[in-house]
Amino acid sequence: MGVATFIATAIAAYRNFSTKSFGKNTKSAQSWYWSKNKSRKSEPRNPRTRIKWTEQQKKIISAVSAGSSVFITGSAGTGKTELVKHIIELLKKCHSPSGVFVTASTGVAACAIRGQTLHSFAGIGYPMADRCTLLDRVLQNKKAYGRWNKAEALVIDEISMVDAELFESLEYIAKKLRGGDEVWGGIQLVVSGDFFQLPPVFGHQNSSGKEFAFEADCWNASFDMQLELTEIFRQADARFVKMLQGIRRGDCDPQDLEVLEQLCSRTESDELDPSVVQLYPLKEDVRRVNEMRMESFSEAATTYLASDSGENPWKIQLKEGIAPDELFLCEGARVMLIKNLNTWRGLVNGNTGIVIGFSESEGVDVRDICSENLLPIVKFDSGPTKVIEPETWVVTEGDTVVAKRKQLPLLLAWARSIHKCQGMTLDKLHTNLSRSFGCGMVYVALSRVRSLEGLQLSGFSPSKIKAHPKVLQFYKSFACEPSTTKGKDEGANKIRVDTSGLVHVSNTTNKGASEYHFSLSEFISSRQKRK
Repeated sequence: MGVATFIATAIAAYRNFSTKSFGKNTKSAQSWYWSKNKSRKSEPRNPRTRIKWTEQQKKIISAVSAGSSVFITGSAGTGKTELVKHIIELLKKCHSPSGVFVTASTGVAACAIRGQTLHSFAGIGYPMADRCTLLDRVLQNKKAYGRWNKAEALVIDEISMVDAELFESLEYIAKKLRGGDEVWGGIQLVVSGDFFQLPPVFGHQNSSGKEFAFEADCWNASFDMQLELTEIFRQADARFVKMLQGIRRGDCDPQDLEVLEQLCSRTESDELDPSVVQLYPLKEDVRRVNEMRMESFSEAATTYLASDSGENPWKIQLKEGIAPDELFLCEGARVMLIKNLNTWRGLVNGNTGIVIGFSESEGVDVRDICSENLLPIVKFDSGPTKVIEPETWVVTEGDTVVAKRKQLPLLLAWARSIHKCQGMTLDKLHTNLSRSFGCGMVYVALSRVRSLEGLQLSGFSPSKIKAHPKVLQFYKSFACEPSTTKGKDEGANKIRVDTSGLVHVSNTTNKGASEYHFSLSEFISSRQKRK
């Protein structure tokens, strides 16, 4: 039976059964589906495509392998997350696996890279306080004290949401606990993020006036290499890429603004396609839209309750992650995949589809999350139809799993919040920016979609495009040569060594795009000259 014929037959079979009546008269259909599913599982799988790293990414990988501390930044869609995941595995080979700690500023980001929140790793607790108070908290926390002393490498993802005071406090704690004057107590640091995206959320009084992590006194000393990835993979349309780069920096030329205004006019005049994911700045709008859509169905919903194991505070982090505490599904519900299931079949994070029925689970007991022991059958917009089985999200401490969450890798997909869409790639989206606030929010929303053709826009005005002046100045320092810099020209590449010992290479032939990397020989030479 051909794949297309199989899918068509499966859809036709399951459309005849509703959520309410499925368990009564579908045993033959279920047996047929599972027999086909098992036979397909036995087929040889296509080998996973090997990632072809860019020259910039290779330089980072090489530097990390040599023990360097690095800061990785770049636009949305430049492959930061995949690179960080690869680096984590690399670090576990370079160090003892138990000495590599993977963290992120938020629970969603931490779960995406199988790590823990930065606060959880550090053991500093809440509320925030001065660095001496935080150090006392760690000293009174035996497990946190052990983590700091055991750490050989520390990964911090989504650094844009970490403020300067926290970054400085953690460096102070590391140095005090581990002894000596070496920055971060000798821990190899791998930090990733884009400061043009979502900024820190302050939960305490910031008396120093510093906001972003790069303003920390120890920032430059923390890294042997700071590199901005410039090759974008998410979007292929040069015009759209140019537009997004302008929005990222808080600017947009008149032609691009005209395109965005035309998108608004077109969206407002057309009826909204229910298959398109809607992004909103506020969680209350997301909840309202999803609940309204679910209430429009007359059938009873099937409930899936997450099953958690482990101890606090790690179990609490699972609630901050992307997998929901509870999920209500019925036939016709729009859903989004929140985990990569099968990359070669296109079943990846962000893929959307519709629930076409439910199947009684065979071989997998799911009564711990669903009392009816049912699994949803999803017809994805990209083509495949699949019974979705539970997945597991974990929180790790070094190489030890300290908490787990079992849940379906699905979310209701009529609406999502902009804050929880970082890292996602969507073919189509509608975003209502009427209630957007703060810097970077417009950029984060628009940069999720692959093309202008897939973008529906409303509530937009040019005044909502914002980038923080401090962030602009920080990224300008990557490309602009300060007065204290000694440089030399080598063909099209301008090599400079700044006062921190970082080497920046600007490729001036690439129409303004810049490439920055670390040269070990130049770095050593610059250090020797200063001694």
